Amino acid sequence: MVQPYKHEPFTDFTNEENRQAYLNGLKTVESYLGKEYPLVIGGEKITTEDKIVSYNPANKEEVIGSVSKASRDLAEQAMQAAVEAFQTWKKVKPEVRADVLFKAAAIIRRRKHEFSALMTKEAGKPWNEADADTAEGIDFLEYYGRQMLALKDGVPVNSRPNEYNRYDYIPLGVGIIISPWNFPFAIMAGTTVAAIVTGNTVLLKPASTTPVVAAKFVEVMEEAGLPKGVLNFVPGSGSEVGDYLVDHKDTRFISFTGSRDVGLRIFERSSKVNQGQVWMKRLIAEMGGKDTIVVDSEADLELAAQSIVAGAFGFSGQKCSACSRAVIVEDVYDTVLNRVVELTNQLTVGDPTEQATFMGPVNDHNAFKKIMEYVEIGKQEGKLMAGGEGDNSKGYFIQPTVIADLAPKSRIMQEEIFGPVVGFTKAKDFTEAIEIANNTEYGLTGAVITKNRAHQEQAREDFHVGNLYFNRSCTGAIVGYQPFGGFNMSGTDSKAGGPDYLLLHMQAKTTSEMY
Repeated sequence: MVQPYKHEPFTDFTNEENRQAYLNGLKTVESYLGKEYPLVIGGEKITTEDKIVSYNPANKEEVIGSVSKASRDLAEQAMQAAVEAFQTWKKVKPEVRADVLFKAAAIIRRRKHEFSALMTKEAGKPWNEADADTAEGIDFLEYYGRQMLALKDGVPVNSRPNEYNRYDYIPLGVGIIISPWNFPFAIMAGTTVAAIVTGNTVLLKPASTTPVVAAKFVEVMEEAGLPKGVLNFVPGSGSEVGDYLVDHKDTRFISFTGSRDVGLRIFERSSKVNQGQVWMKRLIAEMGGKDTIVVDSEADLELAAQSIVAGAFGFSGQKCSACSRAVIVEDVYDTVLNRVVELTNQLTVGDPTEQATFMGPVNDHNAFKKIMEYVEIGKQEGKLMAGGEGDNSKGYFIQPTVIADLAPKSRIMQEEIFGPVVGFTKAKDFTEAIEIANNTEYGLTGAVITKNRAHQEQAREDFHVGNLYFNRSCTGAIVGYQPFGGFNMSGTDSKAGGPDYLLLHMQAKTTSEMY
């Protein structure tokens, strides 16, 4: 009997014991700052001259650690290790594969505040955001382990007299996992273990700004009993190692989370059949978003303002689900806008190691530069109501920014900024608000704040996003509760943390026996 899945609870930091535990986590992380981490290829630790150095975005002089950088030759070595390991790992019982995930979840749960504190340092995540990231990683391990146990015997199909038919799922082969920096633990771990528990072997190429948390996770998987060669750790540059592995004849699938532009590039490259390749590669892609909260004239306006602020500025707006557009029916536009400005001006921006900090830094110099350029565009296109300033003298800090009175097709309302900037636009009525919400090339998340049941049902049908929320913010999907993935340019709608996600890593085989 499979134990029911339970969502990992978020930590209550008003509890003094929990607060101390987090501070101890920070001390643990500080004790190993600057350490070097090797590549892991076929279970062998390999150190290279060339390194990827990870810096603290809140204090750019502070080195979190450095990881060895894979070359094409080492990527090829890792591919061969994965191809070889696949021959045995695919035959390991699903129960044993799931047990590795459950053991890893137990190890991480014991070190939960250490992993969260590492993200506070490496990704600039404030306490609550980092805690939620770790909890989600644990959820993925627990949920996918259970999903595999539910799928291990296939699904029933019809048989006839003297004929027995079976429909089973078998693994695909070697997968390339390309994970993002914004959820450096949860998405990195979730995409990796989904591929592994289904019997595939993988090459993990984590984001270059957050490789240390990935290196720590690889150590945990080894401790949990994962055989050599099943998980190969190959940080490297996208142009050198990423392209090489995406193009490789032995790559069976690619699991990518990141920007629209990189996702489309992988989509195009992975569609080409290279010499010696005998399959069409499968692509699982979660790309960008330009997510809208729609506020109806019949709505709880305080809830609307709180939802916009939480969705726009949580983790500095660096989520593909972040609220970067607020579309407000004109009767309540000024009320909601003014309240959002009030709430925004109350937010604390600063060092994420301080418990009171609501918003830490943005990811790196490139992110800082790009977001500040968008703030300037916003000043031209609309009216700056809050924020608009940035300071990168010590870390990459940008004040939460509200830009009002934007045209629905303005750049601020159309392009993914991936920072703490929210644009406001007015709609004459609810129907127009939904039309504006749908006017981007993305379709990831959205939210509708309304007390009108007919309007809610209208949005349920017409608001074209993969994750739609009513009377709450548009971020914060929980594994097993709100399977996550979007439409259009937001990716392949793979619905991570959902009942059919593991199937994307397997293929179905029908066997029929005559008696």
